[in-house]
Amino acid sequence: MTNPETPPAELPELDLTDPAVLRAPFAAYGRVREIAPVARLVTPGFGGLLALTRYADARAMLTDPRFGLAAHSYLRPEVPEHCRPYLRTMGEMDGPEHTRLRRLVSPAFSARRAAEFRPRIERIVDRLLDGLPAHTEDGAVDLLRHFATPLPMEVICELVGVPESDRPRWREYGAAVAAGHGERFAEAIPGIIDGARATVASRTVVPDADLVSRLIRVRAEDGDRLTETELVTLVWHLVLAGQTPTNLLANAVETLLRQPDQLAVLRADPDLMPGAVEELTRWCGPQLLTVPRFPDEDVEIAGVRISKGEPVTAALAAVNRDPRAFTDPERLDLTRPPGPPGHLGYGHGPHFCLGAPLARVQVEVALAALLRRFPDLAAAASPERMPDPGTWRLASLRLTLG
Repeated sequence: MTNPETPPAELPELDLTDPAVLRAPFAAYGRVREIAPVARLVTPGFGGLLALTRYADARAMLTDPRFGLAAHSYLRPEVPEHCRPYLRTMGEMDGPEHTRLRRLVSPAFSARRAAEFRPRIERIVDRLLDGLPAHTEDGAVDLLRHFATPLPMEVICELVGVPESDRPRWREYGAAVAAGHGERFAEAIPGIIDGARATVASRTVVPDADLVSRLIRVRAEDGDRLTETELVTLVWHLVLAGQTPTNLLANAVETLLRQPDQLAVLRADPDLMPGAVEELTRWCGPQLLTVPRFPDEDVEIAGVRISKGEPVTAALAAVNRDPRAFTDPERLDLTRPPGPPGHLGYGHGPHFCLGAPLARVQVEVALAALLRRFPDLAAAASPERMPDPGTWRLASLRLTLG
């Protein structure tokens, strides 16, 4: 029988500054998962937090109303005073406040809307691929810099309705956000927020067919609608969260080039692409950990007592390869039948990623076009990874186009 009073001191521990963990997080988390369902993480900037390592426990926690998000779930950058009202995104909200906003904006982010947007994404992808050969240096091109990084911001600009004249500046913002937290990131935030405010103000006066115009027109049956602050915050949040396809696409390409048998399967049957993207998200998705939650009372999970207010995360690097949930989980299988269970790469429950349908379509379109356009694509150098404890991401991805 499980001891319901397992003291935290007995939990396995992972030091997220350990180079071995940073180099091979899936292996490190996998070892811990098979030792215990809960581990203690020591992470820079956040102190210690507990990580759920097994699929069923993580999935249950993400839907448990006792585990809430809060402002201190996130590391807030320093920004000018006028930007601060826009930093509190839907990701920090729970309960009725979160439900209200989700109800108003969810229709604009449905799978159907993402499918309708696909032709515009295809045009953006084709334009970026057209320009890729021009960036060749010493026979190779950095796919991360010249394709995977600009793609999401180009899509967001098109989706939101950013004027063409403002897009060069937004592209710089996207590169800063994709680079992660740091000085460039903090410096970009005021510009993103000011640009979002200008876009919302413009579309309020002269509506168009873009997302902002649509959301300005949204009015619930009870007359509820989005405020200017909520609209601007949503646009800023789109920029912040919308960079996921950058790292997923780069990871996917790097993985496929290392596993030519799976690449051959996908080239032979392009109709496998939607399922392949799901499998790649499970196997090499960029998010290693979910945003920490904080229980509002003492809670027991898998025999471990978690104290009220103690930060808890789901270790996606462990749960998406949990053999209790997935058959032969360490093997990438692009023909793997769809769930259940589904991977947790976009979270689960009330805070399931709002932009997941759009991210999926972006990666499907980008990967399909890249493989079709460049049948002799090959790695030109060993990929360099960023030492990031929260995100599995590349620093560069140099390829020969053939």
